[in-house]
Amino acid sequence: MFSRSALRAAAPGTPLVAPVRVTPIPVLSGKAPMGYGRRYISVYGYTQAKALMYSKYGEPKDVLRLHKHSISAPHATQVNLRLMTAPMNPADVNQIQGVYPSKPPFQSALGNTEPAAVAGNEGAFEVLSTGAGVKNLTKGDWVIMKRTGLGTWRTHAQLDESQLIKIENKDGLTPLQVGTVSVNPVTAYRMIRDFCAWDMMRTGEEWLIQNGANSGVGRAAIQLGREWGIKTLNVVRQRSTPEETEVLKQELKALGATAVVTEEEMLTGGFRDMVHEFTRQGREPIRLALNCVGGKNATALAKTLAPDSHMVTYGAMSKQPVALPSGLLIFKNLSFNGFWVSKWGDKNPELKENTIKDVLQLTRAGKFQDIPVDDVKWNWDSEGPELAESVQGTLGGYRSGKGVFTFTGGDE
Repeated sequence: MFSRSALRAAAPGTPLVAPVRVTPIPVLSGKAPMGYGRRYISVYGYTQAKALMYSKYGEPKDVLRLHKHSISAPHATQVNLRLMTAPMNPADVNQIQGVYPSKPPFQSALGNTEPAAVAGNEGAFEVLSTGAGVKNLTKGDWVIMKRTGLGTWRTHAQLDESQLIKIENKDGLTPLQVGTVSVNPVTAYRMIRDFCAWDMMRTGEEWLIQNGANSGVGRAAIQLGREWGIKTLNVVRQRSTPEETEVLKQELKALGATAVVTEEEMLTGGFRDMVHEFTRQGREPIRLALNCVGGKNATALAKTLAPDSHMVTYGAMSKQPVALPSGLLIFKNLSFNGFWVSKWGDKNPELKENTIKDVLQLTRAGKFQDIPVDDVKWNWDSEGPELAESVQGTLGGYRSGKGVFTFTGGDE
């Protein structure tokens, strides 16, 4: 049937052709899987998508909004993607709050009336379609972002091939493992490799010490240390009961931790004797300290280091400065550095990609375990306030695991 408007618009003598509907129409391929909800696609190939965006800085629950938009079919070197998994990292929340050094630009590229940024910096996506100029990606490939600030908290995205890292071999990997590889494991890997010249002739006789040992970076450092013959002394916060604390200690030891102590134990007068015992009366030096807490906790870490060793700070959970006795600088000749994985990765894209490949190879071999996660299912019917509250919840107290968005929507 031709519409009256089409008939009126046709010039005399012009052959009539069936008009194309530009209004999105429902496409249902059989029975939709549970949780997928109803999705739409126009006959022009536009895919409906949603993105968690913010147009001003503040707490996630106050400023995050779910924006619905359409994505056209890709052309040239463009690639259309579907989200699989995207973690909620502390840096992501800090960006939303406006207190992180790196801030993505506010734009209106997604048809949003007020300039805004898509939240999230890390995630695993599946390729849905590619433009004619795309050379190395095909439908079904898995990819991660090459740089930060591209926005991963969205159901679908259209990016240029040059902005993506292809997972060359996804066999034996899960979306969670791929989606969480580029921040925490890379941070641990580079800090251990780049800030200490380990003596390979003393494999199994040198140590690193770290606080925040139950974090994603901490767990990665434990497992990498185990693989590379580096012993680890790990500091965690005491849980609400001694039994819960012991369970956590045993969990980290199962990953390969050599020793685990609480912050309370570290800040007591007997900690020096504990370290002396762990290190065979000091014959096994502690060469590297990894600090994500600051304050007195960081000072205690530094005091355990052998002469000519290094402390690397990559976080400040206590929001307290790192206070260092002058004697550590003068008489021990300790070196203190900072590490920001986002800046490092943007400056070293090829080395970042190689590091990711190395970690994923360890994962395939069963030598690198998944982090505990608090899985947040994101389907097509999920509401913006619900998703924003999930992000806000990552700021509170002890959690069962890292908050992770898992998209369960369809692509029809």
